[in-house]
Amino acid sequence: MAAAEALFVHHPDTAHYKFNEDHPFHPHRLTLTIDLLERTGVLREHNISSQERVSEEMLALIHRPDYIRLVSSLSLAGPDRWMIEEADRYGLRTEDTPYFRGMHDAASLIVGGTVHAAEMVMTGRCKHAYHLAGGLHHAFPDKGAGFCVYNDAAVAIAHIRQRYGARVMYVDTDVHHGDGVQWAFYADPNVLTYSIHETGKFLFPGSGFVHERGTADGFGACCNVPVEPYTEDESWLECFRYTVEKAAAAFKPDVIVSQHGCDAHAFDPLSHTHCSMQIYAEMPAVIHELAHRYAQGRWIATGGGGYDIRRVVPRAWALVWLEMSDHPLAGRLRAGDREAVLPSSWIDRWADSDEQPLPATWLDSTDDWPPMPRRAEITERNRATMRIAVQDF
Repeated sequence: MAAAEALFVHHPDTAHYKFNEDHPFHPHRLTLTIDLLERTGVLREHNISSQERVSEEMLALIHRPDYIRLVSSLSLAGPDRWMIEEADRYGLRTEDTPYFRGMHDAASLIVGGTVHAAEMVMTGRCKHAYHLAGGLHHAFPDKGAGFCVYNDAAVAIAHIRQRYGARVMYVDTDVHHGDGVQWAFYADPNVLTYSIHETGKFLFPGSGFVHERGTADGFGACCNVPVEPYTEDESWLECFRYTVEKAAAAFKPDVIVSQHGCDAHAFDPLSHTHCSMQIYAEMPAVIHELAHRYAQGRWIATGGGGYDIRRVVPRAWALVWLEMSDHPLAGRLRAGDREAVLPSSWIDRWADSDEQPLPATWLDSTDDWPPMPRRAEITERNRATMRIAVQDF
């Protein structure tokens, strides 16, 4: 494989990471996205590489042994009563993150995908790698949270640090703060964690404020950009470009690991921001350029959140691959081409799977969207936040 080629990491068994049929974190998101990429003609068999499950030793780079043992035990059919009681202490008996049969194998496979992507990039077998099923950024060393059992990005970053000694910049664009990754490296000066998200004043997990800047030797290697509810494209992108470029210029990473949750979209049911598909066309391009400017092109991307499963997630996640693989359509969409249409075969395939009609175009037609209240005030608040976020860079 040529080093300039992008790699798409996927294993069909990651679909077994499924809490229940009604849970918002549903693996159908993967099916819809991969089908869209294939019908667009931008994802072919030679682009795809499959992973294996990681060992418990690899998981232990981040997760405590007692937590791993409990996850494994709860994964069995009919776990003992004491295990169920312990699940409460370890965050695995909540409405958000309930334990399920086979979760250890499924979650270990997801970690394996992000670690595999990291290995492919760090060994020079590709410049960029994309693991769609990854991005479980809320899991802690001893606790599951926010739909996340194991933290694949944190484990992959720890692996990169241990094996290659590289300086890692983690960029999280999910609408929810990337808390699990941040706290895992809060004292590490060689891992910069960056997160742009809706402010924790109103949204889970209630963290990610600008004063969270790292501790001990890691002070200054943490950057948070919490934006206001009802933030729209222009303000989100202004904050993102200004802060992530300042952070990267100061840190000068050897590799970038990014998380592409797409729940800042106006259609998403679990947040209050009001962005369109335009931010998902432009943010990967910024990260792509930074990877080439500072990290010799080394870029590892994952999926993440996103809960409008049909109208938003497939388009947003597909846009990452379009950008990563230098497809001409990515440039058209970055420039705001609202006439670019989705494959009719994809629309026909999935049109009857829900009452809501599927979009016909890659970007949203926002002309009929209602104006957001306090637009000028929100923009000024976000600008004040972004200036504070990078004041030490």
